[in-house]
This record gives sequence, C-alpha cells and structure tokens, in this order.
Amino acid sequence: MRFDGELAEIRFGCGLSPLHAPAAGPERLLADLQAPDHAAQTWSIPGFDAALADARAYSAARRARKAAAGSPDFEMRDRDLKHQRAQMRDHQADWFVRRLLRCVTTPHGFRERLALFWADHFTAQGKIAALRYAATPYVETSIRPHIAARFEDLLIAAVTSPLMLHYLDQHRSTGPNSRRAKRVAQRQGRVVGLNENLAREVLELHTLGVGGPYTQQDVRQLAELFTGMIYDTTEGFKFAPGWAEPGAETLLGKRYDAEVTGLAAIKQALRDLARHPATADHLAHKLAVHFTRDTPDPALVAHLAARYRATSGDLTQVYAALLEHPAAWQPDLENVKPPFAYLASACRALALPAAALTGLSRAQVNRFFLRPMQRMGQRWEVSNGPDGWPEGDATWITPQALAERLRWCMSVPTQVMVQGAGPLPAPLQLLRSALGGRETAQLRFVATAAETEREAIGLILASPAFQRR
Repeated sequence: MRFDGELAEIRFGCGLSPLHAPAAGPERLLADLQAPDHAAQTWSIPGFDAALADARAYSAARRARKAAAGSPDFEMRDRDLKHQRAQMRDHQADWFVRRLLRCVTTPHGFRERLALFWADHFTAQGKIAALRYAATPYVETSIRPHIAARFEDLLIAAVTSPLMLHYLDQHRSTGPNSRRAKRVAQRQGRVVGLNENLAREVLELHTLGVGGPYTQQDVRQLAELFTGMIYDTTEGFKFAPGWAEPGAETLLGKRYDAEVTGLAAIKQALRDLARHPATADHLAHKLAVHFTRDTPDPALVAHLAARYRATSGDLTQVYAALLEHPAAWQPDLENVKPPFAYLASACRALALPAAALTGLSRAQVNRFFLRPMQRMGQRWEVSNGPDGWPEGDATWITPQALAERLRWCMSVPTQVMVQGAGPLPAPLQLLRSALGGRETAQLRFVATAAETEREAIGLILASPAFQRR
C-alpha cells in the first residue's frame, strides 16, 4: 500500500487545508488520536452538566410561569421563560460554531471524523423542550473521550448517559415486580412496567446489529436487566434499586443478577455484548461503509472484524486495520459528504479565519449554516431516528439538496468573509487547497473562465470532486 496524505485528509479527515500539511503516514494518524485534544481545548464545549443546568433553569421558569397564571406577575414570568429559551438557543448556536471550528482548524481531522461517526452511531436527542439542545454536551461527555478506547467503554458511557435514557424512554421503564411497581399499584391504582426501547436499540443498532443472534426473549431480558437506570435533572444518571426487576436475567445464555451486584451486572452485560463476534461484524461493516463506499470490499470488512475480535474491541487497533488495508486507499472518491461535513470541509479549504465564525450572531449561524443544512437534508442534531443519519449517497444527492449546495457555495462564503475576515482566496489557490493533486483541467478552466471570482469559487466547491471523500 502506498500512503497518500492528501487522500488521507479527504477520506479519513475533514478535508484539505492550506494551513496544515497532509498527514505523513498512517502511524501519524493513529498517534494523533493519543495526542492532547487541542481542538477541544481551544474550542471548548461544556459537558452534559451544562445541559442539565439549562434543563433545570428552563423547568423552573416554566413552573414559575404556570404558577403565576392569572396574576400580575405572569408577564414577567413569561419573559423569564422566553429569556431562558433564547439563552438555550444561543448555547446551541455557539456549540455548533465550536464543533465547526474544530473541523476547520484541527491538524487532526481523523479525530473529528471519528467523533462525528460515533456520535451518529449512538444518536440521542432531547424530546422535550428542556433537553432539546442537549445533544452536543452529550457527545462531549459520553462520546468524544472514548473514541480511541475499547468499544465497551464507549458503549457503557453512551448507554448510561441521561440523554440516551431520556431519548429511548428508559426513565419510564420499571420492573413489573419491582418495589416501585407494587407501590404505584397500591397507592395510585396504576400499572407501570417495562419499556424495551433501549434494550432493543442496544442489541439492534449499537452492538449485534439487525438480524443479529438474539431473540425477542433476549430483548425482554435485557430490558428487565436495564430497569433501575434512570436520571433526573438534579443528579443526572442514577441507579435506583427500587425500580429494578428482582432476580437474575438471562441474556444470550448468560445470567446477570442486578439484584445482587446492581449496576455492575448491567455493565458486565454491556461488556459481553461489546465483545460478541456479531458486534465485531456489525461495527466493521459500518466503519467500512462510512470511510470507503456504500458497498465496501468484503475483504476489508473481514479484516476489520478480525482485528476487533483479536483485540476485544480495541478501537485504535481497529482503526489501524482500516488504515493498513489496500481497499481503504482506492484512489477514486466514492462517498458523498453529508451536509455538515461538506460545509466544514468548504470552510476548511477556504481557511476561514476563526473570527469570521465566532463573530456570527445566532441569526447568522441559522442563516448561513443551520437552515442550509436542513435544506440539504440534515437538520442539525435531529435525525429521523435512533439509527442516525443514512450513509447511502442517494440520501444526499437529490435535486433540492444539490440546488442548496450550489446556492450556499455561491453566496455564503462571500457573506461570511464580509464579517471582517478579509477577501476570499484566489480561485486557482482555492482549487489547490481544496483538491490538491485531484484538481482537473476542467476545473482549472472553470477557475479561470468564470465571470467573477465569487462564481469561480462557488463552482469549485460545488464540483463533484469536492463533494466526495
């Protein structure tokens, strides 16, 4: 295999940048994952505790307004609630810009790509107003620190996150024979019981995969084992024994008894699922699709799965297997960049100064990025379900989405630069920055023959060569 640094930045990173030399080799890409996370330090984002603080403030403001209904204080309490809601939207816009800047400025693009990949694999979203903007802090706390660890550590961190418990209704799941179920029945005459959402998605999406070697009985048993995992906005994640189904559960033929060992039994079940051979196959295929093509080379998938099994899910070793396989270095660019990756790589190729992005108001972030992304088919932090965004190229190549990409290229870079960041690069300079050795004679003609530099830059960024990775 002959290493291609430019291809590495395009396929495994955030795209080429005139400010950073391409990686020197696969060893460098892997070593960068162990290096200090300067991008996260420079463009810091608070952890999930900040999202819980927002949720508490929002809930308190809402209760205060409700209590003030019909009183002279109502208008003031209504303003307080609107202020809190606006503050949370400000936070979301600020966190979006910081995630964008990490991709634009980092010399370690592979780390950013992996953070996005695993955030999507463990999709979690707020379904109530108080947690609507909590996805970015969730990624910061539960995903990013574990992307180069063992998969079981990443799995446990994601599954025990309050946002995941909320998103998949685990906080509503109660053991049918638990102390809480009996108490609710006696005092309120209500029946509370299991919710299988989290258990089903852990088996189907996060570990063994659709069609994996599990049955409905395994789903039921895992749901019973998960009872007791709840959260509240004051303390975050909690294990409440009174909610847990008594007795042991049998999952894939192995017994786990949370009544005896509490949360440790749940973590052990997750570790066993993470080390299951079917999980290796599922994750190997998903990684190969994401980084190479919709229909990946079976030899590459088998190579990744074998390394996963041999190392008990050591993700850095799995990435090493990806980077050493010839099928990962086919020169043709196959996959289409999803909207966020596309916009980030465009800003990176343009070398947009950080000030041009940090100076944007919330309305400008919406106008320049979030609304265009939605028109391209990707609403920020709101995918269609717990399976995250589709990987298939056809999802992103639609007439409307392509028209929006062209409109964005032709207008937004110029408008963002107007924010005091200076002129756009010359078209031929951008062509080299964006595509490196993959520039073509046709694109060189476009770069020199367009009526204006703005149009030339837009056409380069809209070209099929730039939209693929």
